Amino acid sequence: MPSANENPAIDAGQISLIPEHRRDHVMSALRAVFGAKSIGAMRPISGGVSGAPILRFEVGGRAYVLRLEPERIALHHRERHFACMASAAAAGAAPAVHYTDAATGVAIMDCIAGQPLTDYPGGPAALVRGLGALIARVQTSAPFPVAGDFPQSIETMLTALNASGLFVPNALDRHAEGLARIRSALPWDTPALVSSHNDPNPRNILFDGNRLWLIDWELACRNDPLVDIAILTFDLAETTELEDTLLAAALGRPADRALRARLAVIKLLTRLFYGCIVLENFMHSPRDAPDEKLDEYRQSSFRAAIASGQLAAGSQDVAYAFGKMSLTEFANGITASGFDTLLQIVKQS
Repeated sequence: MPSANENPAIDAGQISLIPEHRRDHVMSALRAVFGAKSIGAMRPISGGVSGAPILRFEVGGRAYVLRLEPERIALHHRERHFACMASAAAAGAAPAVHYTDAATGVAIMDCIAGQPLTDYPGGPAALVRGLGALIARVQTSAPFPVAGDFPQSIETMLTALNASGLFVPNALDRHAEGLARIRSALPWDTPALVSSHNDPNPRNILFDGNRLWLIDWELACRNDPLVDIAILTFDLAETTELEDTLLAAALGRPADRALRARLAVIKLLTRLFYGCIVLENFMHSPRDAPDEKLDEYRQSSFRAAIASGQLAAGSQDVAYAFGKMSLTEFANGITASGFDTLLQIVKQS
């Protein structure tokens, strides 16, 4: 074990990447993990939804990640995040965790060098089977903390968004009505909840050339077993065949009519969740007038706008458009001709 009196070798240029008032906490973490070993060059890498500063560095030829949770994040959320990440790492679903301190918001974990998911051997079907196995590993890890009722949390965010003035009055009334109908048909079964990442989008999935990993556990908690699966269908399992493959790989049983109906409803919930949580970041941004173009993007037109350069990848415009697209996909889902049938099947199952 490293000695508590040993200091890691890190130069002033390295430490300057870390906010001055947090340097002592970072040095304590580095000392606890590496002792007096030399810390290689640090460089920033992009983070997850929280905007946490993340630095990559090497020690002895091995790559690590230093993560600093934003200080605006409440302590209980940091505790939940780090507990979920550690549990997932112990189950082999997340990179190894070497240090966490929720009080200071510092974490150190292995850095995985990712390759494109399109390089996964065997093509889309094999990738989906691998993703299903990864979700199964998460769900069977030590239980994550419970963070509340998922649909209730969505309702709270939706109510705030509706009252924020970001959109014209009553623009989100149909969303609220649709959510209420879903909640009536889909009672939240707390004992049936499982450990869930809650944001397994492609940016949070790493392929190391051998296997898949999940990173960025800020939103993790116990949730419905279909939430992570639903999110994976948006970009990586978009066909019925791939969806069935994913369900079988994650849950260990083939999909039936009731399971497909429940997944379809959970997909709508996750669309609304993404719309609310992304647009919540824009509620207090100054605007000349409320936005009248809530239905500006479908998923296909959103992707086309990025591909054409109309929306600059990684920009705030993309985030805002993604939030609106998510709300539109939810609204279209609850007004589709088969929605009533889905709710009826879910109620009876």
